[in-house]
Amino acid sequence: MNEHAGSIRTARPFHEGWVFVPDAVPADAPWDALAEAGEPIDLPHTWNAVDGQDGGNDYRRGTSTYAVRFPAPDADGDVWLEFRGVNSSAQIHLNGTLLATHEGGYSTFRVPLAEALRDDNVLVVHVDNGPNETVYPQRADFTFYGGIYRDVLLLTVPAAHVRLDDHGGPGFTATPLLDGEQATVALHAEVTGGDAVRFVIDGEGEVLVPVREGTADAELTIAQVRRWHGRRDPHLYTATAELLQDGKPVDAVSIRFGCREFAVDPDRGFLLNGEEYPLRGVSRHQDWEGVGNVLTPAMMERDIALMEELGATTVRLAHYQHDQAFYDLCDEAGIVVWAEIPQITNFLPAGTVNATAQLTELIVQNRHHASIMSWGLSNEITIGGNSEALLDAHRALNDLAHRLDPTRLTAMAHAFVLDAGDPLVAVPDVNSFNLYYGWYLGDLEDNDRWFADFRAAHPGVAIGLSEYGADANPRYQGANPTRGDYSEQYQARYHEHLIDLIEASPYLWATHVWNLADFAADGRVEGGLPGRNQKGLVTFDRSLKKDAFYAYKAAWSPEPFVHVCGRRYVDRAEAVTEVTVYSSQEEVELWCDDVLVESLRGVRVFRFSVPLTGEHRLTARSGALTDTIDVRRASAPNPDYAMPNAQLVNWFDADVPSPEGFYSIHDSLADIKRTAAGGALIERLMDQAKASVGDVARDVQMPPAMQAMIDRMTVAALLRHSGDGIPAEQVIALNEALNEIPKQA
Repeated sequence: MNEHAGSIRTARPFHEGWVFVPDAVPADAPWDALAEAGEPIDLPHTWNAVDGQDGGNDYRRGTSTYAVRFPAPDADGDVWLEFRGVNSSAQIHLNGTLLATHEGGYSTFRVPLAEALRDDNVLVVHVDNGPNETVYPQRADFTFYGGIYRDVLLLTVPAAHVRLDDHGGPGFTATPLLDGEQATVALHAEVTGGDAVRFVIDGEGEVLVPVREGTADAELTIAQVRRWHGRRDPHLYTATAELLQDGKPVDAVSIRFGCREFAVDPDRGFLLNGEEYPLRGVSRHQDWEGVGNVLTPAMMERDIALMEELGATTVRLAHYQHDQAFYDLCDEAGIVVWAEIPQITNFLPAGTVNATAQLTELIVQNRHHASIMSWGLSNEITIGGNSEALLDAHRALNDLAHRLDPTRLTAMAHAFVLDAGDPLVAVPDVNSFNLYYGWYLGDLEDNDRWFADFRAAHPGVAIGLSEYGADANPRYQGANPTRGDYSEQYQARYHEHLIDLIEASPYLWATHVWNLADFAADGRVEGGLPGRNQKGLVTFDRSLKKDAFYAYKAAWSPEPFVHVCGRRYVDRAEAVTEVTVYSSQEEVELWCDDVLVESLRGVRVFRFSVPLTGEHRLTARSGALTDTIDVRRASAPNPDYAMPNAQLVNWFDADVPSPEGFYSIHDSLADIKRTAAGGALIERLMDQAKASVGDVARDVQMPPAMQAMIDRMTVAALLRHSGDGIPAEQVIALNEALNEIPKQA
């Protein structure tokens, strides 16, 4: 929250009358030429709402021009523009004069206009989301939408005002220190001009202090503090810094803050106000289907409502700074936040200055938010390789975060290919790992083994689970879900296992499902929807909750409910079908056509066997709670329920040609790679598998232990996950090629 409470300061939306040109038009071009070259638009706006979501990794990245004509504001004092999100580099020109350059697509920045302001003005903004080696992010599994995609405000302030040039921040901090029932709040304001500041905490007190060398500092005491305690009681206080000149108020800024204490214990997990408070939740990307990153308040409120329905206590706001409005919503809902910068995938040696700037902006703009508990330094940054320079850069960022905000933790999310003993793991206060065993490789049980091994090798070290998930296209349904089939059933089974693991691991300081919702990754070609990462618990447009959503609701939410899974699996070829019900209740009945099938007692997951003879209505009941689906017996599996090449799943298990003494797809990668010809085949196969999930997987460096795990897999097991990434004819050709290679003794 960054409300301007002064009577002179004004902030109005600056959204109308713009033109957009999908090219770099000279900044000194006359308005008529700009208007003729462009199309009229209102802000916020992105040019990648369509091509950034349709696959092909070919969405337009480069420089575009935004322009607007406006009269000088009728106001005394200074005039500024506040941009709340321009992706990813921006040059701001007023009447042909370059006023500012900003690099980083997710944070607020402000530009003073006085230097070039006239009675009649033309503002030109060049926006560039093109590739470079200096601005994060450059390579990641999400679309980098170009545009001025968040609000733009025209600010007018008196000559004496609370600072606007402090890295986009409010110019005002309120830092509470708790001691039992009392809180001492340190108040600090940065100002331009003025001679005194009146600090006020609504309902608690006020104090007037002089301005010294552009700053004002004071303390106020809250005698009976009401602590911000997550979902249970997200209480917020409002503090105001009012600037005075000759005893008269000239400017004011208000922020909200919360009073809370937290810690991470290696065995007890996260502690909030001295109590064990398991952080169990989701990660969130900000984009939506059809609109990209141009979000309305209702869209942000919808995401918060989904988290609240799940019973989530935390959200990882990945992989960049999110809208101020969303941090406000998290404050109000009591959802603990992991905030982070977009230093991701590939370390950019020439990008250290930019990473420093983006972390500075993230912290300065957001350190008043009660919900934020940790500053994320990077995500999977070693995928493109590790180095001493990378390590040194992270140490510097860690120190910077602690200087700017000594009250919060620093955190990193590591790729599961990073060895837990790597020196990088020792840099931040807390670490989490992104584990995808049971989806990209290995088995579900490998997740359990990974944590057991970590705890044995690193006793006394806190650990979390920052990403885990499995893709699911709700079109894809089946009675025998397997890894890589993109079915809703496999995703649900995957998450059932991870919920059990998490519940048995209270030491995990935080866990975040990847992801709340499907999101755009234009480089992906998989799962029947190109350009889409489908690991969301809900669909990209937030209209459909996948079955896995309800598994978490049953685990985390106190809301009484029953949910029958498989409502999109209508046509069923099996004579006896399994019906899964998720519920927060201890006992659930299943009825088929008003006849009781069975009553079961359990926790979260209830499975019933139901004979199918025709069309049936299945109803789950627990007391007054009900949920109903319709199914019918089919003579054969519905082909619409599987990927175009999903017949491979059954074909893998058939008697494929496997002549004695020669290799086939049922041999392990390790065995096949013992020959030069087999090794070459496997290398080509792995390259194709990586390409199917976008360019992020390119150059992944596997540690020996993980490579050994992959090598133990059979080719068939690897191909199952590739799904429509490897056509059937190529699998047949691959098996035939393997049949030509004699086995090594």
